[in-house]
Amino acid sequence: MAKRATSKKTKAAAKPRKSFKQRVIRAALKVMLVIVGILLAFILLFAVINPPTTPYMFSESRRLGGVDHQWVPLEDIAPVMARSVVAAEDANFCNHWGFDLPAIKKAIAEGSNRGASTLSQQTVKNVYLWHGRTWVRKALEAAITPLVEAIWSKRRIVEVYLNVAEFSEGVFGVDAAAHYYFGVTPANLSPTQAARIAAILPSPKTRSASNPGSYTKKRTARIRDGAATISKDGRAACFES
Repeated sequence: MAKRATSKKTKAAAKPRKSFKQRVIRAALKVMLVIVGILLAFILLFAVINPPTTPYMFSESRRLGGVDHQWVPLEDIAPVMARSVVAAEDANFCNHWGFDLPAIKKAIAEGSNRGASTLSQQTVKNVYLWHGRTWVRKALEAAITPLVEAIWSKRRIVEVYLNVAEFSEGVFGVDAAAHYYFGVTPANLSPTQAARIAAILPSPKTRSASNPGSYTKKRTARIRDGAATISKDGRAACFES
């Protein structure tokens, strides 16, 4: 008669239980996958649906008791406004995939990050993240930007940026800015008005488009020339087609 297997052999054949460290790592990976999935869903969603608000807009609305914001499609915005903001913030917007490497190298060499952040990065920050210069936010921004560039069109990035950027305290989007500063619709902005609105970036709370100081006036002239230049040399084609 065959002998029964001993309990010792049965225990040896049983699968070893996962260690606490392995369970934690597995749980963390699951959480990360869920977060990535949710993020991808929102990137896909906002490629076709307009973001109703942003984290910063929401916080400012709570602080101020409301904000001035009205979404307007890109076709209802004067083309010179889009060209002006690109000329002001990211002249090579049509030529990169989210990061302007020459601008980053120049900024590092000069010991400053001013001018290194692209329009795509700023849009990601405004729509999905929070303001501030922490390494965590910058890392998330760097991770999300290529996804937005891959899924959204360049035209969509410009459209979203123009509709969520802050142009004064409690004034968000180019529609609110056009009415606030000049009493016109964004479709009726002149080249100078568009350049002035772009010139107050990235410090809209300390500069005025309707009552510009000497710095803003000089920057306005440069932006107006830059907007005309990128129109002529083709660097506006990706968001005007």
